[in-house]
Parts: sequence; C-alpha cells; structure tokens
Amino acid sequence: MLSSTMNTRPYSYHDDPDSDTESDRYTEMSIDAHTASSRTSLDLSMRSASPVPSVLSVTSSVRAQAYRQEYGRGLNNYSDVYRLPADEEELDRLDKQYDMFCKVMGKHPPPFAQVMADDDFEVKAVLDLGCGSGSWIMDVAREFPHCSAVAVDLVPMQSPSMPLNCRSEVDDINLGLEHFYGDFNVVHCQLISSGIRDYHALIDHIAHVLRPGGLIDVTEFPFNFSGAEKVPIVPPAGSFHPPWVPLWMSYAQRAVRERGGDADASTHLHEWISNHPAFEDVVYREFWIPLSPWLRGNDPHSKFWNEIGTTMRDDLQAFMKSGRPLLLGHGLSAEFVDAIERNACAELDTAETPVYVLIQNVYARKRQ
Repeated sequence: MLSSTMNTRPYSYHDDPDSDTESDRYTEMSIDAHTASSRTSLDLSMRSASPVPSVLSVTSSVRAQAYRQEYGRGLNNYSDVYRLPADEEELDRLDKQYDMFCKVMGKHPPPFAQVMADDDFEVKAVLDLGCGSGSWIMDVAREFPHCSAVAVDLVPMQSPSMPLNCRSEVDDINLGLEHFYGDFNVVHCQLISSGIRDYHALIDHIAHVLRPGGLIDVTEFPFNFSGAEKVPIVPPAGSFHPPWVPLWMSYAQRAVRERGGDADASTHLHEWISNHPAFEDVVYREFWIPLSPWLRGNDPHSKFWNEIGTTMRDDLQAFMKSGRPLLLGHGLSAEFVDAIERNACAELDTAETPVYVLIQNVYARKRQ
C-alpha cells in the first residue's frame, strides 16, 4: 500500500450526495508526486510496493471502520497495542505539543537541511512514522516544496490544509516496512513507543528504508517522570500517594507494557542506533522539561522554562484525559483513575512539586 511516488491531482473534500449525514465526505486519492492525498491499507493484500491510484470514500461507514468509541473517546480500530485516542481533542493536544517541542528542541536536527537540499539528482523523500496530527510532516512539506512527504498512522490524516506534496497513508508499523525499503532520505519518529511492539526491530527496518546518506531522527520518553535531582520516580505497583503525577504515569507505563508497547525504548535508542552497522555520526540529545511552571525567579532562564512548563502542564492534563481508556482498559476502576487524575491535576496547578520529563532524541546518518 505504501509507495514514495505521487501524482498531480489535487487533494480535495467534497460533499457526498449519497451520504446519510452532513459530515460524510469523500476524498479523491492518488499517488503521484505533488498531490496531497490520503491512502489506506486496511489488510495485508493492499500493502504493496506497487503504486496504484486509489479513491477512498470517507463516509460514516469508513469512519466506523477506522475508529471505535471506547470510554467516551475515539480510538483507532486496527491496533490492539496503541490505545490512546485519535480524535479531534487528541489531535489538538498534539498540535500544541509540537509547537512546544519546536521551542525546546528546534524543528529539525542540524543535518536535516543538508540531507533535504535539492541536488537535481533525486526527489528527496521524507517519511513520518506515527504522524499524529501531521504538524511535523506538513511543516516539512511546506518548507521543502520539492520533496515528497509521506505520513503514516493508524488513522487517516485529513487536514484541509495538507500541502500538495504530502500524503497520508494508514498502516500499522508493527507489520513491517519492507514496502518502503530504499525509498526515503529522512525517517522521523516521535513519541510512538507505546504503540510499537519491538522498537529495536523498527530501527533495523528504518535502516533499510533510508537511502545512503539518509537521516534517522527518533524522539521518545521513558514513561516515567523525575524529581528535582533528575532521578526517576517509580512508585511500586498498587501505590496511592503523592507525588501524584509520577504515580499516574507509573500506571500508564504498566498499561502500555501489558498492551505490548515498548515503554522502555527511549533508554535504548542511543545504544541500538550506535551499534547498528548501517549508521554513523550518531548524536544523542536529552531535554529535561518541567511539568509545570515551578521554577523560582524572574531571570530569562526561569521565565523561558516556566513558559514551557505551563504548556507542558496543559499538555499533560490533556494527556491524562487521553490516557483514561488505556488505564480503564488495564482493569483500574473509574473511581481510582478519577482520583489519581484529580490529584495529579491539582498538583500540576499548584506548581509546587518540581518534576521533570526526560525527552530523549537520537539522530544519525546512514552510511554511504
């Protein structure tokens, strides 16, 4: 189903006269260069390297196939591993999170512009695995209009502002990436470990997907939070005591592991990529982000991180709502989940408990 070539037909939404509801739409989809489009492969028979024009009607029946309602949120209907929502509320959270990460980490690692430079030799191609709201891949498509940008996730990305050189494809990364081998100059992954069964194997797939000289750029976090000394706070199973925010995350981590997600992947990324024979010039970066504006002082450093902490607090409070289906599906009672979330939100609002999240990024080049 996935291919790195596309065509010149425009990406568009139209009213569907055969729909039962006003919200039903259809999208024309194609796969040649310069077309913004969405494509889906809901079964293995469609996961092919051969590009074939496709039209997908995004009617209520298709939506019903792609999504399911669980504990009041819209979740993807294809992966039993990834159990966070894919609804509008979650996509809005991811958009705001992306803006925050750009302020902290920058949009791209230093080699990105060089790798993406138009050299008249090939059309540069970028792959975003687990694209979420699509903010990152759409920014890349706008910044590098000569490139082919492909976003992969468990649900279709259907932004009306999708650039013409960008397309969205629906697939489960856990099924493998053989259909992408040798097709891309950049592969990007950010905060997808909860939906990945074997991240070490994914790194090897990415090595094969990249063209010689290509760039891998992966960012994850270890599913725990740390105190002022930057030591992880890991409450034992069955705990119910402050600090409440690390406690909430400890239950989320156990739920992710039970589902089969690779919750510890971030702590191994540097090792896995450094030891892979395909990669060179490996760089590890870490970013300690406060979970609330708890820093004291009016100096520029404190002001900057308190601004980031305010955004991180809002992001985390929204994330706890998004994580509710995950925790309830883990067997915790609604009363228990509500109590932890309520206490954690209050803890974040008071901004008196110094807690960090560690964001770990690794980038490297594929050997020529």
